[in-house]
Amino acid sequence: MASTTTPRLRRSKSVYKIEARKGLERKERVWRPDKPIHRHADSFFSTSSGFTNYRGLLNLCLILLVLSNMRLVLENIIKYGILANPFDWIHLFLEQPYSWPNILIILCMNIFILFAFSFERLFTKGLLSERLGGVLQAINVAILLLYPAIVIYVLHPNPIFSVACLGVVTIVFLKLVSYACVNKWCRDEIKEDGKKNFRRRKSHSVCEANGKIDIHGDIKSTLVSYPDNLNLNDLYYFLFAPTLIYELNFPRSARIRKRFLVKRFIEMMFLSQLMLALTQQWMIPTVNNAMKPLAELDIYRVVERLLKLAIPNHFIWLIFFYWFFHSTLNVVAEVLRFGDREFYRDWWNAETVSRFWQDWNIPVHRWASRHLYKPLMRCGCSKLTGSIMVFFLSAFFHEYLLSVPLRMFKVWAFSAMIGQVPLAYVTAKYKCLQGTMGNVIMWLSLIMGQPVAILAYVHDYYIINFGTLHNQTISVGH
Repeated sequence: MASTTTPRLRRSKSVYKIEARKGLERKERVWRPDKPIHRHADSFFSTSSGFTNYRGLLNLCLILLVLSNMRLVLENIIKYGILANPFDWIHLFLEQPYSWPNILIILCMNIFILFAFSFERLFTKGLLSERLGGVLQAINVAILLLYPAIVIYVLHPNPIFSVACLGVVTIVFLKLVSYACVNKWCRDEIKEDGKKNFRRRKSHSVCEANGKIDIHGDIKSTLVSYPDNLNLNDLYYFLFAPTLIYELNFPRSARIRKRFLVKRFIEMMFLSQLMLALTQQWMIPTVNNAMKPLAELDIYRVVERLLKLAIPNHFIWLIFFYWFFHSTLNVVAEVLRFGDREFYRDWWNAETVSRFWQDWNIPVHRWASRHLYKPLMRCGCSKLTGSIMVFFLSAFFHEYLLSVPLRMFKVWAFSAMIGQVPLAYVTAKYKCLQGTMGNVIMWLSLIMGQPVAILAYVHDYYIINFGTLHNQTISVGH
């Protein structure tokens, strides 16, 4: 009978014993007659040293960044004087009568909203078939996109206000698509399960749950059934809520926090004025100084202007992100007591391009995932095809927001967004382009990509409308 042997296990040395041994060695070194001080040690900047505390160097970088930007601010004021004037933007709007169609377009969107609501009511009464209703809903949202674009293209209002107007149109379009899809899912669920009511949880605030709090102080939840959600109050709450995804019941906060609301409102007002001031004081003069190099196609000077434009542009973009996604959306959410405040994640730590696009704009990411990407996956499409379609839709809306107000179709914004697909694919595939390197690539694409697009659109706009870049300047309120 063969004997079985088990391997002999040895205990590792105790950490306590190792530390004690090191202590004895240090004592022996102290009592040596030559008083040794040298020992085996790596330099702090070597990775093998294990040193990771570079907080002081980070503080130095921040100080140098502040000092260098202060120098740029002083140089700008010395060269141009004080250009920032908030009343110029009001004058810009009031002096042009063709700016008013933008307001009329926003008001007329209620017609398409009421059509969408009417279709849903007809569905519940059995007066509209799913196929015909789907066609009518598609026509309704398609006209919602085309009608403002045609009006703006023909009347050519101020491009600044036209971009804002088309942004509102795009948001309403995405919301109505989600509204139609979710209600259809409810109808399909009723048909499949053979139930009369399709119920979902409703989260109540303390005020709404008056008399409905249990002995433990918890708010009791009731059930809301389709089609009880089909009313104008519910629809318009969704249209004003800071989300693009429709639900029968949204999470609601218990009360309006007045102190929080005041802080966010002050931030919103201050940062909006700061962005306008920086645009007047820093961005517009830099773009004006780039006109001559662009006209002469002086590559070196164009690159120099490009790098000079990148700093204020990125600074304004960061302020815009905080102003819109944190201050503004939180003000709206607080007023409406909208509970889900995850409007962004830590995109600044993104180690791949695709992770950045998933984290920096959560409402759009959720809409694209729920109503485009996942349906394509269920239809048998590959993940790559789904990603391409998401970027294609995003590229279309970026071009829609820029080309229509400027009355030119150069597809710079479209190409920039489509170009994110191979960049995201490459950074996701190769490990060497992830981590710290991926984060650097993400920041470089943001810092350098936007000023390239700005100069490209400025060049084409003045060539198409004025035929030359010579003696052309951009101004506000003059």
